[in-house]
Amino acid sequence: MEVKPGELVLCEFYFSDFETSKRRPVVVFKDNLPFNDFVGVPVSSKINQLHADEFLLEPVDMADGVLPKRSKIMVRKTFVISKHVIVKKYGALMPARFA
Repeated sequence: MEVKPGELVLCEFYFSDFETSKRRPVVVFKDNLPFNDFVGVPVSSKINQLHADEFLLEPVDMADGVLPKRSKIMVRKTFVISKHVIVKKYGALMPARFA
């Protein structure tokens, strides 16, 4: 699936046993990496505590699509993800919010 920076996608992450998995939302930070990968920033709806490198994400921050819940972006957990684990796209962040 093709993605662009600023899009919010749902990814299927498998545990080490390769049998169980968990779906997690991710903001696409950078695309065009080798091996059909992208750099993603995890999103969590557990917003009761915000660290210095976490930022609130509100439904109004979406340029298109829908943010299911008020969430936070966890910058310190940025990592490389294969595009093959993308399940669906939620939409895209407002350009000003992504910046």
